[in-house]
Amino acid sequence: MSDGRTLRQRVLSGESLVGTFLNLGSPAAAEVCARAGLDWVLIDLEHGAAGDDDLLAMLHAVAGSGAAALVRVEQGTRLRVGRALDLGADGIMVPRIESVDEARELVSWLRYPPAGVRGVALFTRGLAYGAGGHGTVAPRNDEIVGIAQVEGRAALGAVDELAALDGIDVLFVGPADLSHALGIPGGIDHPDYLAAIDSVGRAARAHGKAAGVLLWRPEDVDRYLDAGYTFFSLSSEGALLQQQMRSGAEALRGRIGSRRA
Repeated sequence: MSDGRTLRQRVLSGESLVGTFLNLGSPAAAEVCARAGLDWVLIDLEHGAAGDDDLLAMLHAVAGSGAAALVRVEQGTRLRVGRALDLGADGIMVPRIESVDEARELVSWLRYPPAGVRGVALFTRGLAYGAGGHGTVAPRNDEIVGIAQVEGRAALGAVDELAALDGIDVLFVGPADLSHALGIPGGIDHPDYLAAIDSVGRAARAHGKAAGVLLWRPEDVDRYLDAGYTFFSLSSEGALLQQQMRSGAEALRGRIGSRRA
């Protein structure tokens, strides 16, 4: 939970942070997760059920929980990134970053001029509807978390340069995409995958950034801790719900069956 520092300050200090992806598109589920003691939650507009019409309600649901609200946009464009930030996102994840030029452009969308090209509009939720005036614009640049996903060979080849960019705060591995890109679908125990996550961790550490990953199982965290990762997603709320319902249903049926035997 937050201690008064922004999520970006905590990320760059090397603190280990835990969150989850929100895939159900449900404000109620978002609020439950945000109040469960997580450091952050991420509204997934790329693969989740939420769309533009759901985003504001989900951001409202997270507000006041102590968890930071992040958004994964469908694709990296100035308008998509700016829209999520104007609605109050604390950070942006962009999928499938392939080059340093793409990442540099992403950073420019996260920041107001002169540091970037984000459009200035005071009357937005992201700037408290203008309550602080123009003096709040520049400081906001330092609060937004920039997360670039490392999901393919091109990004792996440029990982050190990506980590060196000011404004790319987290290099985030997507195990499904990355393992498929490496030709080992789902093979997170394969030497090639392990070498890839090691390279991401080294680059992040070398430049004072965080390496992050979506965990399929809590016990997988050990390998990433060993590689220097500090930014962890505990699966997604939808996957965790399904897992718990299956486990609970199996346990209940087993108990019923044993009583009838």
